[in-house]
Amino acid sequence: MTTPIGRWRITWMETWDQDFVDLIEPGHFRFDDNGLGYFIFGAVEGQLDYRLSEGGKRIDFSWSGNDEGDEKSGRGWFKLSSSRTAKGCFFIHCGDESAVEVELQT
Repeated sequence: MTTPIGRWRITWMETWDQDFVDLIEPGHFRFDDNGLGYFIFGAVEGQLDYRLSEGGKRIDFSWSGNDEGDEKSGRGWFKLSSSRTAKGCFFIHCGDESAVEVELQT
């Protein structure tokens, strides 16, 4: 079983350029070993609740947090391309969505 635990750097987002992704700090997702996590990119940040499927190769998550101080929530998923890279989609409830690529940091 592959494990997503760790900090995953956002290397590309379809909807937002890298300058926006890294606006406050380097954009990333963090998956902890308890099924929870955190993400930040641009002015969007939130807490994650995730589940693994497909033998640990797919991560499905819901999130709640804020965008420029306004409460937001949403969902998303990643499919591990390798033990160090993943591709997926990020959705803001009733808002934007974006394809996203991440890379595990050491």
